[in-house]
Amino acid sequence: MADEKRYIAVDLGAESGRVMLGIVSAEKIRLDEIRRFTNGPVEQNGSLCWDFSRIMSEVKTGIGKAAKESDDIAGIGVDSWGVDFGLLDENGNLIENPYHYRDSRTNGMIEKACELMPKREIYEHTGIQFMQLNTIYQLLSMRLSNSPALAKAKRLIFIADLVSYFLSGKPYAEYTLASTSQLLNMRSGKWASIIFRKLNLPLDIMPEIIRPGTIIGTLTNKVAKEIGCPPIPVIAVASHDTASAVAAVPADDKTRWAYLSSGTWSLMGVDSATAVINDKTFAYPFTNEGGVDGKIRLLKNIMGLWLLQECKKHWQKQGIDLSYNQLTELAAKAKSGSASIDVDNSCFLAPGDMPARINEYLLKTGQKSISDKGLMTRMILENLARKYVETINQLEDVTGNQLDCLHVVGGGSQNDLLNQLTADTTGKKVIAGPVEATAIGNILIQARATGQIQDLAQARALVRRSFAPSEFRPQNPNAKKIS
Repeated sequence: MADEKRYIAVDLGAESGRVMLGIVSAEKIRLDEIRRFTNGPVEQNGSLCWDFSRIMSEVKTGIGKAAKESDDIAGIGVDSWGVDFGLLDENGNLIENPYHYRDSRTNGMIEKACELMPKREIYEHTGIQFMQLNTIYQLLSMRLSNSPALAKAKRLIFIADLVSYFLSGKPYAEYTLASTSQLLNMRSGKWASIIFRKLNLPLDIMPEIIRPGTIIGTLTNKVAKEIGCPPIPVIAVASHDTASAVAAVPADDKTRWAYLSSGTWSLMGVDSATAVINDKTFAYPFTNEGGVDGKIRLLKNIMGLWLLQECKKHWQKQGIDLSYNQLTELAAKAKSGSASIDVDNSCFLAPGDMPARINEYLLKTGQKSISDKGLMTRMILENLARKYVETINQLEDVTGNQLDCLHVVGGGSQNDLLNQLTADTTGKKVIAGPVEATAIGNILIQARATGQIQDLAQARALVRRSFAPSEFRPQNPNAKKIS
């Protein structure tokens, strides 16, 4: 491995964004948080959108600060959540703020799409789990509503790549991020032209697909001058945050393991050499998304800690400002098995009064409502763990492999109660950490692009040397029998 190098990781999440400085040497990787900022939807004309100008301002401020702390930056990489996008006009300008994936415009769009193309046929091409937030349904809703923005659009660019575009001036669609759209053929790695044709969607606005680890160019002179730094190389990492996080899972080849990227969403899956698209994966359902080094991430999207995040926000508005640690402490003391919910039910998708929606669900299903915040928190965590064991069982069924352990990365890996519940429920050893797996993976892919790291195995070994994990072993004698 080459001498020590420094990289900037821009990691955009649905709840917060961060700019991190990564220092990579032969022995370890170190992370410094340069700037962290809140993120979330804004309401515009009755729709949920992203305030993209604010996001860009925060990103540039963070890059500028990082460049001042270290004058020898080898690269900048940007990752974000999937499916959302911006539309550019003929002059390369953003036509309007990108829509938020939780906006209600996609209600009923899966059904509309399946009137034009059978559901099983769509899955055969894309291998993607049907979720109304997917890009395909966002585009279809715009086409059916005769969107003026779509009529003007000359280019569609996904969020992380949109940030990179405004830094470098180069439009592209990075493979892992493009794969979340349900518009990519996961066997060929190319846009699924038959879907665009049958749904009457504009294929000509889709950019060239490139692979993670591609050096795009440098900061434009205008941006470099504005930020106050040299023209630093811009590198396409695994632009989908989960793909970057999976690249940083500290696993080795001696065990059969699954990963759980735990945050606003829970994404649980395994690495696969090829797309796994068959009747069983369609029925469960599983999604096939692009990974690093030609891998496919065979996974399931689970609603995740979103339910708890929205409860916390609602309680905060009521003047009860409890931290996640405080809520978890209350949950640890609360009664187990108080209620059962399907955390993936569509009634929990939109933002708003989550405690009220959970209680409405409980009453409709013949259960008692919950007012105690510790009990509500525990109930959410227990039902997430139940969803995890269901997914583990399905992964083992689909792959034919018995999994040895579960690697939990991301912000949710800090929740010791959820980790222990997961170990108890799945009957698997849970290895938690690193917390900033996405930023770490972002940086490691940049290091590979510059030739400092040779492959994914070397990158994961570096993570194991750099970050000490926490381990949780099953304590429940009835593990995997919890209903």
